[in-house]
Amino acid sequence: MALGPWQILIVLILVVLLFGGRGKISAIMGDMGKGITSFKKGLKEGAEDIKNAADEAIDVTPPKDDEKS
Repeated sequence: MALGPWQILIVLILVVLLFGGRGKISAIMGDMGKGITSFKKGLKEGAEDIKNAADEAIDVTPPKDDEKS
């Protein structure tokens, strides 16, 4: 199976995008790691906010009537 000029051009573009410049892959992976860390932190803070809201909630349930009509 021979590679045509378009396939070679696409491969060259991918190689330049991935390996060209100053550590683009490591920069992308670093940004992805920061994003994941930030996401986990946001989930943890959200869970704490929900727990605090539940602890501070006021019970407004009407009392049960012991007598039935």
